[in-house]
Amino acid sequence: MAKSKKYAYRVVQDNNSWTCEITRRVTSRVTVITKSQAGFTTEDEATAWGQAQVKALLKSTNLNERNKRRAIKAAQH
Repeated sequence: MAKSKKYAYRVVQDNNSWTCEITRRVTSRVTVITKSQAGFTTEDEATAWGQAQVKALLKSTNLNERNKRRAIKAAQH
C-alpha cells in the first residue's frame, strides 16, 4: 500500500490477472474505491500503475500549495 493518509492503492489477484484499486479514506471507518484498473498480467505492473495514480491524485489535489498560500496570507495580516 502507498503511504498517504487520504489515498492508497491495493493490488488484488483475479484468477490469472491482477487488479489495482485506488482507495480514498473518507472517514476513519469508511474507505471508497476511487479508481480501478483490471487485466494486468503481473503484480508489478499493477503496483506501478497504482503508485503512478496515487502520485497523480496527490499532485492534483494541490493541498500543500493551498496551505502554504494561506499561511503566507495569515502571516501578513
